[in-house]
Amino acid sequence: MSSRLIVLLFVLLNAALACADDPKLGTDKIAPPSALEQAVAHPERTPENTGRDADRHPLQTLEFFGVAADMTVVELWPGGGWYTEILAPLLHANGRLIAAGFDPQASGESGRYLREGAMNFNDKMAADESLYGRVEITILAPPTQVEIAPPNSADAVLSFRNAHSWLADGTFSEVLKAVHKALKADGIFGIEEHRADPQAQVDLKVKNGYVNEAVLIAEVEKAGFALLAKSEINANPLDTRNHPRGVWTLPPTLALGEKDLERYQKIGESDRMTLRFRKR
Repeated sequence: MSSRLIVLLFVLLNAALACADDPKLGTDKIAPPSALEQAVAHPERTPENTGRDADRHPLQTLEFFGVAADMTVVELWPGGGWYTEILAPLLHANGRLIAAGFDPQASGESGRYLREGAMNFNDKMAADESLYGRVEITILAPPTQVEIAPPNSADAVLSFRNAHSWLADGTFSEVLKAVHKALKADGIFGIEEHRADPQAQVDLKVKNGYVNEAVLIAEVEKAGFALLAKSEINANPLDTRNHPRGVWTLPPTLALGEKDLERYQKIGESDRMTLRFRKR
């Protein structure tokens, strides 16, 4: 057999082996969906929530944060449970999900939103024992109630569009202390937040809901975290970040109602930073 023929056979054999190992080639070689992909596609997610996937990119966001099915994860202020609908089935069998929610006893008229939010979330959890029966609910009401999870127990703590509220009421430092305490050594703190125009004057009270990225990073790093990575997964270049009712002008709130509705729907949800930190 000539050396040229031997080389040709060797090349063809390698090509055949590569095709056999490539999950993209042949329907019988398609890789099964990951646990995270299955959770995002879970049939119990509500249609209203899945309709926002194109804006919120849950699969890519949770992959960026490094969330896995065998982790202990704390979700801060889960609100209506948008991400809980994904995290609960993901962590149900081999992980642990702790939802550090609103205070159901929040006082005064200003606490009505928190009380109602806590009630609605708790009702949602109780309505489906098979899906949410293992979700543990704690209370995050800084500065008084900040025991979100046992110390050094969490692999990851996640916050989706909440930091502006804590910055606005001056409790962000207390929340960061709680997160640091709950995380294991080298645990991950993932933050997704409405991103202010970096050229705009910094508003520490965050009246329009948009947070200056550099300010947020500095605050988190000062609290004992190291920034590992940034992602543009949730960026939206159509968002001018200059709206009559701030970020709440945009979907899903649409604070102006029918006024300029089509315009704001075309913009979509806000421009957002997505940041991954590590506990130092």
